Amino acid sequence: MKTNPHAALPSVAIGFRPEFLDFRRGIRVGNLADHERITRILKLALEARYQQGFVTERWGRGVFWRWIAFLPRANREAKPLSSHVSFGCAKFFISVETEEKLFQCGLQIERGYVKTPRSFRACQLRPDWDWHRLLKGLRPGSPLERELRRLILREGFGLHAGSWETEIAQFSKANFPGVAKLRRLLAAAPQTHWAGFQLFYPMTEGEVRSATGLDLVESMLAVFREVTPLMNLVMQIELAEPTQED
Repeated sequence: MKTNPHAALPSVAIGFRPEFLDFRRGIRVGNLADHERITRILKLALEARYQQGFVTERWGRGVFWRWIAFLPRANREAKPLSSHVSFGCAKFFISVETEEKLFQCGLQIERGYVKTPRSFRACQLRPDWDWHRLLKGLRPGSPLERELRRLILREGFGLHAGSWETEIAQFSKANFPGVAKLRRLLAAAPQTHWAGFQLFYPMTEGEVRSATGLDLVESMLAVFREVTPLMNLVMQIELAEPTQED
């Protein structure tokens, strides 16, 4: 996938460096200046691109995080039952997979638990989560199918789908199952497991190391732009870039 040179970037110096993607520890976010921190860089860029607020989520602690996500605040606020949590929202994400030695960047939609212990009630699937629009859209001939086929078969994206507590199903151009089988797989994820859907563009450690920090930031924003049409199909709001007239 080629980097879009017109990807929106914050009007500040970009100090992010390739070594901040550490394939043994995760994404470095601590002990950095603001212009080096990828959370700030991407959040500012997304808010400038779409002219609305974004919420940052993360998995990890300390200096290195394994997963970072950005979701439109307006989509979360539109949910009548789940406006206080981010689990039900489609989100852009970046992650470092330390076992696979891959950097991944793309779109994530979570199902959470269908049956969950009382202490995890906030993680239980609710009727207003974006997950339901994802499953509804996974049908032959749908706009969602066209976007999936474009991204996976033409642009080289990968897909993780199903339970995240067992060996998650992995798909690419070589074994894309089609939307009907994909929907059945997602629907069959055990109700007591956390489940989800990740559509991502993968980069190897070698590819990351051979790029500049600015190249990587532009690539992340280009990936986010590529998955936005699919994201719009499952959200309650729509992300749109202002036109020249606006």
